[in-house]
Amino acid sequence: MMYRYLRCDLAALVLLTAMLTGCAGDNPAETESAPGPAVSAGPAPASAAGLRFEAPATWISETPSSSMRLAQYRLPGLEGNPEDAELAVFYFGGQGGSVQANVDRWIGQFSNADGSPVTDPRVSQRDANGIPLTIVDVRGTYHQSQGPMMAQTTAKENYRMLAAVAEGPAGPTFFKLTGPQPTVDHFEESFNSFLDTLRPAQ
Repeated sequence: MMYRYLRCDLAALVLLTAMLTGCAGDNPAETESAPGPAVSAGPAPASAAGLRFEAPATWISETPSSSMRLAQYRLPGLEGNPEDAELAVFYFGGQGGSVQANVDRWIGQFSNADGSPVTDPRVSQRDANGIPLTIVDVRGTYHQSQGPMMAQTTAKENYRMLAAVAEGPAGPTFFKLTGPQPTVDHFEESFNSFLDTLRPAQ
C-alpha cells in the first residue's frame, strides 16, 4: 500500500515539473528578458563659442564639412524630396559682421522664380535664456554658394531658409537651416525648440 502511494506522489511530482517546464518554453533563452529595441540618444549636447545647445533626437549629427562650422546636422528629407535639409552652426571668433549685415546677406541668397529679389522675407527677434536672437525666414530659389572661395552658386528652386543670429557672451553665433521647403516646413517646430535650448555655457 505504501509503495502505491509513493508511486502516485512520484507521478504527481513528474507531472508538476513538466507543467512548469512547459510554461517556461522549450528555449532556455525565453526565460530571460528579451532585449528591447535599440534606442538612440540623439545628438549629444554641444558647447561652443560660450553657448550650450542641444539638437533634437531626429537630427543626425555630422562631421562639419569646413573649419568655419562648429557643428553640422542633417535633417532627413521627406518622401519625394531628393535632398535632405541641413543645419550648420558658424562662429567667426566674435566677428562675422553685424546682425543686419547677416540678415541682408541671407535674404540676398534667395530670389523669386523670375530672378527678382524676394520681397516677403520675415525677420523677428526673441530671447532664449537671456540670449538675444534675430531670426530670418526666407523662401524661393536658393543660390547656394560653392566652388573655390564660394564664388560659384547653384540655383535650387522651392527652398527655404530658417537662420538665426545668437548674440552670445563670446560674440555672435550663426545658425543656418536650409533645404527643400516641405522638409524645412516639417522641421520648423524642432528648429524653434532647438533655439530654445540655447543658453550661456557654464
